[in-house]
Amino acid sequence: MKTLTVLQHTSAEYLGLLEDHFEGRRIRFNYVRPFTEGVTIPNPQVIGDGLVLLGGGPWGSAGGQVGSAGARDVPTLEKEVLVAKACLMMGKPIIAFGLGAQILCLAADGGVEVAPLVFEAGFATRTDDEALNGYLPARFPHVTYMRDRPVPPDYAQILAVDSHNRPAVFQIGEKAFGFTGHPGFKLAMAEDLIMEFEECPEETAKPISELREMKGEIEDALVSIMTGLVQKTGLMDSSDDKSKS
Repeated sequence: MKTLTVLQHTSAEYLGLLEDHFEGRRIRFNYVRPFTEGVTIPNPQVIGDGLVLLGGGPWGSAGGQVGSAGARDVPTLEKEVLVAKACLMMGKPIIAFGLGAQILCLAADGGVEVAPLVFEAGFATRTDDEALNGYLPARFPHVTYMRDRPVPPDYAQILAVDSHNRPAVFQIGEKAFGFTGHPGFKLAMAEDLIMEFEECPEETAKPISELREMKGEIEDALVSIMTGLVQKTGLMDSSDDKSKS
């Protein structure tokens, strides 16, 4: 049984709907919450069989690159970039969402754009028919609650784009995947993020309504996304994953 180390940046944002998919495949996950007292970023050597970098609500990362000043960088940014870089060098799988995707880009010599905090519930479009072993849907829900934006390095493969033709899903190397949104985002996560922080996006009512309506589509798309993601990261042998008919 394999185990993922999951770096959480806020109590409100977690794996969400992905938890059931990992548990169903007998993939364990351990949350690390460095925003709580006495918890620190783990040494790369003790990272499990893979690293998950979650989103961060209003936290950003644009100040983590030379010549840029982020409005509100997550306090553990520098240490997380080093951990992600080490995992890339060791060939460990990385799955990153939102702020996590920004950290992945910084670790892979990409960048981050300064951008205001936004909450959007829309759709992304696949740009590579072979993305995630062909399992990434042609069109799928794309929910973002994020400050700043990841800029993948030139060598990254762009697997999907959002409605503004910006990277929505990208691949770095063989086993690292960044999602500008969260494919397993739940309505309760958005509500908790709004309640947890004094700062929130200018628009919340509209995306909450849209998110409520697309609940079934998120669940359906996640079945395919997780099948391909688990196969591509090697977290479970493809011969053991029976969900493709």
